[in-house]
Amino acid sequence: MKRIQQYVLGLVAVLALAGCSSHHHHGMAGEEKGDAYWQKGQQDMASLIDRTVKDQGKAEQVKSVVNEIVAELKAGREQQRAAHRRLYELNANYAATPEEFTKVLDDANNHRMQSAAKILALRFKMKDLMTVEEWKALSDQMLAYSSRYKHSESSPKTGY
Repeated sequence: MKRIQQYVLGLVAVLALAGCSSHHHHGMAGEEKGDAYWQKGQQDMASLIDRTVKDQGKAEQVKSVVNEIVAELKAGREQQRAAHRRLYELNANYAATPEEFTKVLDDANNHRMQSAAKILALRFKMKDLMTVEEWKALSDQMLAYSSRYKHSESSPKTGY
């Protein structure tokens, strides 16, 4: 039984480490380029919001919520990177125990779930600021925008 448990934990660690290889989006690397990536996304979203939400006061509130979402995404990315660094450190430590790996993975999963819950709450806050028509228009524009960055056209496109 202990042998199977060690095998499973080892497999989980290898899979987690393998996931670290895909950190860079759209060819961007480094902190400066990463910030440019986030800034470009925020500017594009602001533009979509300005075209969609007619009341400029509400548009500013929606953009503020988007900024909160981006901040949470960035913080989540940093937490994920820290967990991956810790897994690399543990992997290099011959004496590391399965429990140490499990703790890092559990912490990373807990942080990810907390972040997802916060983003979901912000999504509903943003939706509540908009009309049904504005929400649909913005969602459709976001879908069209995001499809420009898809590497594969095999996945079906669905709205929010």
